[in-house]
Amino acid sequence: MAALTSPCKSKIRLEAENAALRHQLLVLRRKLRGRVKLANSDRWFFIQLYRWFPSILEVLTVIRPETLVRWHRAGFRCYWRLKSRPLGGRPQIATELRGLIRQMSMENPLWGAPRIHGELLKLGFEVAQSSVAKYMVKRRGLGFTTQVQHLLGCCGDGKMLWPAQP
Repeated sequence: MAALTSPCKSKIRLEAENAALRHQLLVLRRKLRGRVKLANSDRWFFIQLYRWFPSILEVLTVIRPETLVRWHRAGFRCYWRLKSRPLGGRPQIATELRGLIRQMSMENPLWGAPRIHGELLKLGFEVAQSSVAKYMVKRRGLGFTTQVQHLLGCCGDGKMLWPAQP
């Protein structure tokens, strides 16, 4: 049956199978005794051939096809693990400190980043003012004067919303 399908294979596929078979022979010649020890370059070669020609799994005899697929998946995981790691920059700010910045900015709406930064320095936290500004609660919709009037209890015309205390 293989003799009938052999003429139908493309020339590139046949060359890939020949390369895989030749490389397996080289690996077997390097073997001293016992198990075959593959170098990382051998693994890389088989994985690249598998990526381009998945049909070489049929001709592999030195390693099991499942092993080759496992190597390929492990390399893929390693690549994306390296790709998605942080690349440096500023050190991360602790979650508790971020929560403290948010809490201080919500409880003291008139305080800006410089004031909160100064208070954090007094408490012994080393953090940049720009980082404080980054993690503060963003107030949208109310301008600064509207916030002040709201806190003081004033209407837009300057009259008090409640009567003055005697």
